[in-house]
Amino acid sequence: MTGVLLVAAVIAAATVAGMAAEPRLPDSGQAIARLLTRVLLWGLSPVIYFFTVARLQLEAGVGVGLAFGYLELAIVGGVAWLAATRLLRLTRPRAGALVVCVILANTGYVGLPLTTALLGSDQLGFAVAFDSGISGPMFLVVAMTIGGLLGSRAGERGSWAALLRNPPLWAVAAGLVAPDALAPDALLSLAHALVWVMIPLAFFVVGLTLGAEAEEGALRFPPALDRPVVTVLGLRLLAAPALMVALATLVHRVPDAYLLQAAMPCGANSVLVAHLCGLDLRITASAVAWSTMLVLVAAIVVSPFVA
Repeated sequence: MTGVLLVAAVIAAATVAGMAAEPRLPDSGQAIARLLTRVLLWGLSPVIYFFTVARLQLEAGVGVGLAFGYLELAIVGGVAWLAATRLLRLTRPRAGALVVCVILANTGYVGLPLTTALLGSDQLGFAVAFDSGISGPMFLVVAMTIGGLLGSRAGERGSWAALLRNPPLWAVAAGLVAPDALAPDALLSLAHALVWVMIPLAFFVVGLTLGAEAEEGALRFPPALDRPVVTVLGLRLLAAPALMVALATLVHRVPDAYLLQAAMPCGANSVLVAHLCGLDLRITASAVAWSTMLVLVAAIVVSPFVA
């Protein structure tokens, strides 16, 4: 439980610090956010991903589990689109925001530390595989394409070129073919330690972004909890993990980390997609805030019962 409480405390403190700093950095806040994002993407993430995947012991269910991850996201994404357009009758930018929030999970900045805290470092490699193999392409290709099609302004559309410029993806590919000798215990321990360095940096960036959105009126406190946001929470936090568990029963030994990653909150990258493409920022920011809070509370509650 101590590890989960530490994760929650660091996330909260870093996010609040970023939001508090943003008004004091009106001209350079976003420049700092971009710099820290590059440090995370090009510096910390490849090191973590390479060494953990290089020591990953592949077993039955690993590859099939990734296929199940895409299948469950396709299903909940389709349901999200039907709910947004047929039930809630949202405008295209609001419907796009709802769908993107459902299909993008924070399997990196929340999923990796929670996997370590709840399941142990032995499962971290599987969590990394899920994050890079599913969440990365879902962000760069699927979510950005949805944003480009449904947003109120022209945004950066998803492309395979952007996917191939993703350093963590190449780090995972290299780790899969690297011999164990290239990932000695000392460097593996370093990779595990860097997960905890990544958390405050990542959520300081999230705080800077949310602070900017709050100033523009896209986020209020407490965050909105209207029908679209409740729909996102139900699909992202309940339907997606339940579907993943059901699919996992079809194959022996799908990694526990996959099941946990399927239950992660809305990804912070949802805010980036909404900002670039003109999707509804109020739905996006509120869904990210509420889902992250709920996942952290749930993790604290269940942590004493997890071996």
